Amino acid sequence: MKNLITLIISMVLLSANQSKAQIMYPVTTKDNVVDTYFGIQVKEPYRWLENDTSKATSAWVKAQNRVTFDYLTKISFRKALKKRLTELINYPKYSSPFKKNGQYFFYKNDGLQNQSVLYRQATLTSEPEVLLDPNTLSSDGTVALSTIAFSKDGKYLGYSIARSGSDWNEIFVMDLATRKVLTDHIKWSKSSQIAWQGDGFYYSAYDTPEAGTEYSNKNEYEKVFYHTVGQAQNQDKLIYEDKQNALRECYGGTTEDEKYLFISITETTTGNSLLMKDLSNPSASFVELATGFDNDYSVIDDMSGKIYVQTNWKAPKQRLMEVDPANPARENWKEIIPESENVLENATIIDGKIIAVYMKDATNHAYAFDLDGKKLYEVQLPTLGSLGGFSGNKDDNEAFYTFTSYTFPPTIYRFDAAKNTSEVFRKSEVSFNPIDYVSEQIFYTSKDGTKVPMSITYKKGMKRNGKNPLMLYGYGGFNISLNPSFSIVRVPFLENGGIYVVANIRGGGEYGEAWHMAGTKMHKQNVFDDFIAAAEFLIANGYTSAKKLAIDGGSNGGLLIGACMTQRPDLYAVAVPEVGVLDMLRYNQFTIGWSWTSDYGNSQESKEMFEYLKGYSPLHNIKPGVKYPATFIMTGDHDDRVVPAHSFKFAATLQADNASKKPTLIRIDSKAGHGAGKPIGKIIDAQTDMWSFVMYNLGMKPKF
Repeated sequence: MKNLITLIISMVLLSANQSKAQIMYPVTTKDNVVDTYFGIQVKEPYRWLENDTSKATSAWVKAQNRVTFDYLTKISFRKALKKRLTELINYPKYSSPFKKNGQYFFYKNDGLQNQSVLYRQATLTSEPEVLLDPNTLSSDGTVALSTIAFSKDGKYLGYSIARSGSDWNEIFVMDLATRKVLTDHIKWSKSSQIAWQGDGFYYSAYDTPEAGTEYSNKNEYEKVFYHTVGQAQNQDKLIYEDKQNALRECYGGTTEDEKYLFISITETTTGNSLLMKDLSNPSASFVELATGFDNDYSVIDDMSGKIYVQTNWKAPKQRLMEVDPANPARENWKEIIPESENVLENATIIDGKIIAVYMKDATNHAYAFDLDGKKLYEVQLPTLGSLGGFSGNKDDNEAFYTFTSYTFPPTIYRFDAAKNTSEVFRKSEVSFNPIDYVSEQIFYTSKDGTKVPMSITYKKGMKRNGKNPLMLYGYGGFNISLNPSFSIVRVPFLENGGIYVVANIRGGGEYGEAWHMAGTKMHKQNVFDDFIAAAEFLIANGYTSAKKLAIDGGSNGGLLIGACMTQRPDLYAVAVPEVGVLDMLRYNQFTIGWSWTSDYGNSQESKEMFEYLKGYSPLHNIKPGVKYPATFIMTGDHDDRVVPAHSFKFAATLQADNASKKPTLIRIDSKAGHGAGKPIGKIIDAQTDMWSFVMYNLGMKPKF
């Protein structure tokens, strides 16, 4: 290892196997590391790449990026594509307004600002003023605003920021009257709420990590604290901790009236326990509302002395329950909105009514109920698509929501809950004409006979002759649904005859918990079978061919792409695994990876589980001598959710073993993480490179 850096630098222009490609890949040195699982040995030659802060890894990253960007600069239309993407993205982008303490707030990006700016205004027609501009927090736009929360009395704004794409957050406090940022500064928080109560708030945080391990080591022993405005973090009051279980997360939340504190405790991404404390009673202790981790419980709010909780307890497609704080045991909960044939995605109390958003075949529908669960009306939406929101208060009839679909740019509506009327509040000024495109939903049959929906979007006039370039996208995990959404970065591909397809495969939440569980642990292969079946359907029905088919996915979707390209390398021309979970034997050894075991299982729990994981783990299923698709691996050097070692080791292995002359490149973004908070400039650069690689390797000759 001591000569590793010299080796990498001196051999960067040498090919690992010059006969198989024109690209001269860096030689990646191998170590003799071997792991043993249940008596079975597994070679781990690139273990050294897990050390993301070492000089050797840094040299390897630079060498790989030199090869990647040398390749990309030779794509003739790359500059024109970047210009087109920049033109398309350069339009004002707004969030739905939301009302707090009698004022309106919203986010706006003028067009090419790296981060969206938080504004406030006294009325909807008054001149907005900048409240918080995260673009002023860094020179390169890599500091992003994560979470905001207003104190009930309207005195303070609590907000958190993330640097360079990391999941680590820092919390600050602003005096809303003066817009002065106070001395409060909280560090080492991850995905925490800011839950106000009086002149302070509850938050979650970890102990300070050891220097040099901040972005890779396991996160353990999360705690809930109470912070009083004006005091130092080391003076904050410890509210909750679990000294017996290192691998649990805990989050504090308060009701809008700040009367109740709830702490949600999780072991994985599925299921939580729920504690409650009455903050109006100084001597009150925590009460267990729900125990164990078999079900999900989400507090909506309190109203008229009752607490409303959304749950999948005895209801895989979710229902809404009423809890009496005086008699809170779970067996005493009252069902308000029962489970239906469609999934209850979320519920909000507005104007004393429950606005419930449902999902049917991956599209949204919304209904209003009274507090006793009587259906009052359906909210009329413009077409089939996705509904974002509602943002509104429980004692105000005014609310806002955003509606979108694959061909319907985001449009903000102002909603009157008393009259059930919606009016367009703000349209997108995007340069896109929906009338020129078609988006249709079809159902296809997976390997085991399961019917799976997919959405197909294309330019009018498309012919199903098997010659169309096509991008197939999927996720398939963690109960996450892929609802229809508009993305401007797809437009250049669609403009040039590309077809964009999203498959709603198992593992997601499109049909409730049963659909999710059918794609987890020992059923994970269903996810890959669904995606492979989608590709086969699209080819068999003339939408595309194996020579014109690209596949893309990020995070768990990166695992999807890695598994499908190693299981069926003949089926695709291009594969793009983004920030992917690619080492299924060691994923749980890093940062928050242990919390994914509810979906994946882990290689240490049993021989059966180890063998199942190894059977599909993308890293461990690259076979020497096999011809793989053109592959564009994407990651960020500050990704502390799915650490870049996954992508590093996958790239090194694929470059060494691939028998194809098609390129295997890895693009490692600097000062970038898993994706959240990425500056517009970096988004444009990454999308330019990804689509350039895809279109070039699909044989497209785009015109911009």
